[in-house]
Amino acid sequence: MIRTTLAALLLTTTAHAGEIWVTNEKDDTVSVISTETLEVIKTYETGERPRGITFSKDFSLLYICASDSNAVQVMDPNSGEILHDLPSGEDPEQFVLHPDDRHLYIANEDDAITTVVDTETRKVVAQIDVGIEPEGMAVSPDGKIAITTSETTNMAHWIDTETQELFANTLVDSRPRHAEFLRDGSEMWVSSEIGGTLTIFETATQAEKAKISFEVQGVHPDRVQPVGFEFTDGDTHAFVALGPSNHVAVVNAETYEIEDYILVGRRVWHMDFNEDRSLLFTTNGVSGDVTVIDVAKREAIKSIKVGRFPWGAAFRPTN
Repeated sequence: MIRTTLAALLLTTTAHAGEIWVTNEKDDTVSVISTETLEVIKTYETGERPRGITFSKDFSLLYICASDSNAVQVMDPNSGEILHDLPSGEDPEQFVLHPDDRHLYIANEDDAITTVVDTETRKVVAQIDVGIEPEGMAVSPDGKIAITTSETTNMAHWIDTETQELFANTLVDSRPRHAEFLRDGSEMWVSSEIGGTLTIFETATQAEKAKISFEVQGVHPDRVQPVGFEFTDGDTHAFVALGPSNHVAVVNAETYEIEDYILVGRRVWHMDFNEDRSLLFTTNGVSGDVTVIDVAKREAIKSIKVGRFPWGAAFRPTN
């Protein structure tokens, strides 16, 4: 059954050729997975402890948070060459690229700041004081708001990207990890790893709109730890990594109901889709692999071995 499903998917994804780039924080490498063959096709060396990863809008540049090197590295994805480092503040963990394709908003875990870097001039344009141990980063689709989540302060910090100043702070549950806006910008979601929840805010008012809790059958609640998540086309559903529970939850983004749980590798952390969003690739730190999920069927179809402790994932089209 799995072999038949996989063969069918490979045929349908040929027209959407691409790659999933995965940071391996213990190996100081990135693994490149073909979304056609579902195999690792390249591995490149990076700085120390790569975690956050994202592409420029035209996919010509790859940005990597080399946390223990205290730098954001810029790589040519065609050659794997590190072109240069950007100043980032200490211990950059996650970042987000502004819609202007120029400014990176970087969470500096050790410094309790968000650093804003101009990728063209390679200079820091702002450093914004936030809570203790900043982690998650998001930017609204219109580019007017950036979000930093702070793990120890248990807050989402709302930043006006024009003034580079905070205009609101909202409480979330313990150890917030990841943040995302809906594509229309109306809602902002935050995962709380230790709190075991997703909190949804109304962007216009910063008011809490809903909170989602998770319960995986046969798994102790302490191991159900929401971390990274991604939305499907049309923002109808969110796929949520639940850390050491080794499951991904499927959440209806309109009703906030949990519709399914999918068993994946050990300590699932982050994820990204292929081009047509028919496949989802999850990074599983402890098992050192990537699980491929058939989105329509909501089932795992393959595990792909990568480096030690895969952390972040980012898609790049190649056709």
